[in-house]
Amino acid sequence: MDRLRPDTRPAPWPADWPARLGWLALAAYVIYAVARLDVNLPRIVSGLDNGARFIGRMLPPRIAQPDSLIKGLTESMEIAILASALGILLALPIGLAAARNLMPAWATWPARAVIAAARSFHPVIVAIVFVKAVGFGAMAGIGALVVASIGFIGKLFAEAIEEISLKQVEGVRATGASFMNVIIFGVMPQVFGRFIGFATYQLDSNLRNSTMVGIVGAGGIGGTLFSAFQRFDYDFVAAILLSIIAMIMVGEVLAGLVRRVFVGHGRVDDE
Repeated sequence: MDRLRPDTRPAPWPADWPARLGWLALAAYVIYAVARLDVNLPRIVSGLDNGARFIGRMLPPRIAQPDSLIKGLTESMEIAILASALGILLALPIGLAAARNLMPAWATWPARAVIAAARSFHPVIVAIVFVKAVGFGAMAGIGALVVASIGFIGKLFAEAIEEISLKQVEGVRATGASFMNVIIFGVMPQVFGRFIGFATYQLDSNLRNSTMVGIVGAGGIGGTLFSAFQRFDYDFVAAILLSIIAMIMVGEVLAGLVRRVFVGHGRVDDE
């Protein structure tokens, strides 16, 4: 008798025609874009051959100008640390003002507009603007990375506040605490661990971006790298790239130590 009953189970792959049409449209656009941008196999093969010759000219790495290399790396680290510190300090009140569960609409909309504006442009584009405004040097790089830090930290901090439990906030308010005490004792304990993660990631990101903004004259190792490219000193370019990788790895280790100190050893150890 069970064999005669119709199978009422839902199909594992239901016929979702809007989704299928969307996938077909996406595939058609990818094919169109590849043809329009002149992406073809001969160019790829030629690019691989040219890339192999370029890498061959970079080996072995050679530190042609040690003073310039050390100065560039030191300046990049200084730019990243200063920009991270200033950006985090400015992002804290902006992110708090952007939290819709704590602040009124007249405060959240301007704060979110500032965050959106800070996130709209790549740090290199912002660095060009600062170079035009304050001239070449580290100040332009610091300004560009401060803007990037405000956009990133402000957005994630606001979202973290919007996900907190309001019971703890209401409990602190019930004691007659001031607004700042509500933030310190009702909000920050719930988001502090995530905020430390955001801050350490932004420092790591600023270390990378500090090498890029230097290419447009905003200080750091990027200027040294660009000069080496212009002189065709590709072995020195390789040495600079390896130094940048080492700097990023050291920054990652330090960020991990900071997270362990302030947040703990993670969920596995806590369990």
